[in-house]
Parts: sequence; C-alpha cells; structure tokens
Amino acid sequence: MPLAIRSSGLARLIDYLEARVDRRECIAQQRREAGIISMAVLLGVTLLAALLVQQLTRQIPQGWLLEMLLATPLLAQKELGRAVAAVAEALDFSLDAGRDAVSQIVGRDPDRLDEAEISRAAIETLAESTSDGVVAPWFWLVLFGLPGIVAYKAINTADSMVGHMNERYRDYGWAAAKLDDLVNWIPARLSAILITAACFIVPYASPDRAWATAGRDAVNHVSPNSGWPEAAFAGALGLSLGGPRNYDGETLDLAIMGEGKRALAASDILRALQLYRATLNILLALSVIVALLMLSALG
Repeated sequence: MPLAIRSSGLARLIDYLEARVDRRECIAQQRREAGIISMAVLLGVTLLAALLVQQLTRQIPQGWLLEMLLATPLLAQKELGRAVAAVAEALDFSLDAGRDAVSQIVGRDPDRLDEAEISRAAIETLAESTSDGVVAPWFWLVLFGLPGIVAYKAINTADSMVGHMNERYRDYGWAAAKLDDLVNWIPARLSAILITAACFIVPYASPDRAWATAGRDAVNHVSPNSGWPEAAFAGALGLSLGGPRNYDGETLDLAIMGEGKRALAASDILRALQLYRATLNILLALSVIVALLMLSALG
C-alpha cells in the first residue's frame, strides 16, 4: 500500500467508529453494512464541518483564497518527497538502515529486502502516492473546494486504515475500499498524463515510454488505479516495477510494470524524485491556470 499521510483527527474518528459499530462475531453481510454506516457517518461529519468553514470563508472578499490556504495542508507533496528521499539516504548508509526507512512507508515485510527491492518499494510508493497523496486531493479541491478535498481525505484515510483484504477488514472495510477506488479513478489517469508531461522537462525521462507503458501495463495491476502512475514512472525512467511482494509472511505475485532494469539502487530513487518534482511543477502550472480562470470568472 502506498504511503498514507493521515490526519490525526480523521484517524481518531475512524478508530472510534470501528470500535462502536464493527462486531467481528457478526456475519459478513452485517459487517459490510457496519462499514457502510461508518463511512456514511464519517463523510457526514467531515462534510458538515467543511461546509461550515466554507460558508464562513465565502462571507469575506476573495474568501476562496483563504479556503485554498486552509486546504493546502491536506496535500501531501512535502511529506511524500521527504519520506522517499529518506530511503535513498538510508541506503547510502547501510542496507539495514534502508530496510528501516522503507518500512516507514510500505506495508511489505522489510527484513529480507535487498537494495533493489528496497529501491523498488520506495519508487512504487512515490509513484502511487503522487496520485492519491497529491493529484487526487488537488483534483477534488479544484472541483468542489474545501468540502471536496476533505471528503477525499476522509475516504483515503479510511481506506489506508480499514480497506484491507485480510480477515479482519475484508467485510468491514469493503465500503472504504470501493469508495477509494471510485474517487481515485480519474486522478490516477490524470497522474499518468502529468507524469508524461513532466518527462519533457526531465532530460533522461521518456514521455513516449511513460504513456505507452501506462496504457499497456496499468490494466494488469491488482488495483484499478495504482497501475497508472506506477507504470508511467516505470516507462519514463526505464525501470521494471511491481512483481512479487511479501506481506505478513505471504508472497503476492503481482504484475510487473515496465520492461526496464530491475537491479535498482538508491540512485534510481533520486532519479524518480526528480521526475516527481517535475510532475509537481506541471501541477503547479496547471493550478495557476485554474486560479486565473477563476479570477476571470469572478470578474
């Protein structure tokens, strides 16, 4: 699972709801219904709070700018970049340090990972979280303002906490997982477009390979969305991502994204970070265009 930058308030509310409505002795259908109720309450509470704040900001001149400033902390671009860069720095120190650093951002078993696997895990997380940590919240912010990004953040945080396909959460977390797939469908594909565009300003990245690999390999990913940014990164940088992963002692044989090199190193993480930062610059330029259009529409 990609890096999840969680709001502590949202996490506490999700934990509270789980403790109150989830009964593990119940049958699967009852637990699924409990999960649906939890998501309805979570979205109701967070949307109500966001709408109240939005109403307050709209009462002042140019209040939409204040609204955007309040929403900015819900974008995870800085935390994501720092967390992935920390893996490259740790790998330069030792393999054990690299394993410890990557364990902070991925759920797979770190103990037996070699340098290539650690580097691959970091780049996969960077790619997937470019979509669900940056592009997706930005997308819903642009469409619906503060309520849009807050609702997205609530869904994404719930998915990271309970949307797992294990015995504990398979039924209770079903609603969170399905909603997360839905709200990330467009942003994941938009992310592949932005990553491809970023290749034009990164000398060693290939826009042709990025888009071709995304179009070919994304559909093979176990997630309906994560394959798009991951395959785009793989194609752009000439890498091979995906493949077998170990979770809690169980090996999952996942699809491979890209046809490039597989023996990755810390230097490949740094190359991926440069592509990531270029993608952020493209998104910033798009944000300026959207802001200018909004100012023009407001007269």
